[in-house]
Amino acid sequence: MRKLTFIESSFLIGLAIAFLGLYLLIGYSLIVVADEPIQTPTPLADLPLITSPTAETVLIPTDVATLPPTFELTPTIEQIPTPQPTYNDTPPPSGKIVFTCYVKQIDQICLLNADGSGRIQLTDLKATAFYASVSPDGGTIYFSSRDTGNYEIYSVDIFGNNLQKLTKDIGALYAPEMSPNGEWIIFTKNGDGLWLMKPDGSNAHRLTNKDDIDPSWSPDGSMISFASSRAGARQLFVMNADGSNIRQVTDLNNMGGRNTWSSDGTKLAFYRGPQGDRNIYVINVDGTGLVRLTDGGDNLGPSWSPDGNWIVFTSFRDGNNELYIIHPDGTGLTRLTNSPISDWQPRWGR
Repeated sequence: MRKLTFIESSFLIGLAIAFLGLYLLIGYSLIVVADEPIQTPTPLADLPLITSPTAETVLIPTDVATLPPTFELTPTIEQIPTPQPTYNDTPPPSGKIVFTCYVKQIDQICLLNADGSGRIQLTDLKATAFYASVSPDGGTIYFSSRDTGNYEIYSVDIFGNNLQKLTKDIGALYAPEMSPNGEWIIFTKNGDGLWLMKPDGSNAHRLTNKDDIDPSWSPDGSMISFASSRAGARQLFVMNADGSNIRQVTDLNNMGGRNTWSSDGTKLAFYRGPQGDRNIYVINVDGTGLVRLTDGGDNLGPSWSPDGNWIVFTSFRDGNNELYIIHPDGTGLTRLTNSPISDWQPRWGR
C-alpha cells in the first residue's frame, strides 16, 4: 500500500477536525432548545392595551371583528318606585273637567264630563282664554283672557252663559282659583306675586311679592301651594292661607308650575322634566315620598279629582295635546279626549 504524503495527511486531518466542530455545535444547540419552553406567536387580539398617561388608551391594530364589545358609562338615574295598585275597585270618574281647547286658531274654554262625554265649548272670544278652574260648587268657571287687550280674570257658568269680566287694568292676570269656602279668588299677577280678590272682583290685593305663580288651595282652604323661583330654580312651596309660614316642598330640576292637592290635603301632584320629556309626579306636602306616575309622552298640568281616585293631565303621547286620567299610584291610564284640536290645562271640578 502506498503511503500518504505529508500534504494529503494534513488535508485529511483538517477535514476531520472541521466535521467534529460542526457536530459539537449542532449538539449544543439542540441541548439549549430542549431546555426552553416552546414559544408560539401571540395573536394580536390577545395583546395588552398600550396606555400613556398623556393620551387616550390605544388598541394595537388588529381585525375589528376580534375586538371585544365597547361599553360606555351612563349617568346613574334615580329610579322612583311605583306603589302596588290600590284603585282596582274604585267607581268610574265623576264630576266635570274644564280645560283649554284650541278652536279656529284661538284658545277657548271647554268643558266635559269626567268620563269624556258631554263636551261643550263655553267661550267664543276673539283672543286667548286659558288657565280655567271650576268653583267648589261646580257651577262657575274662572279663567284668564286678553279678549279686551290685557289679561283679565273672567267668569262664566258651566253652560257658557253669564260671561263677566271681574278685573280691570291691575296687570296681566292668570290662573284664578276660588277658595273652598267661596270667599276668595287667588290668582297670579305677572311679575308681582300672588293676589286675592272677592268673587265679584272687589278688594283685590297682593298676598306675596316674589316670582310666585300657579296657586292652588288645599281642600280645607287653610293652605295654598304655588310654584316659585324665590329660592333659585323654580320649586313648589306651600304657605298658610294668609301668606304666612312659607315652606319649600321640592328640590328638583326642570320643575313645571301647575300643581294640585290630593283630596285629603296630604300630597301634591305636579310635573317636571325637560321639554319633550316631562312627567307627572306626586309628593307628600312635607317633601317626602316622591313618586313618578308617568314614563314618557311629555305630560303636564295635573289636576286631582275631588274624590281622590284620579288625576287628569295633558299629554303629547299620541302626537297631539290630549287629556288623560290616571290613578294616583300610576295605574289605570286612560285617554279622555280624542280631538283634532289641542286640549290642555285641565282642572277637575264637581
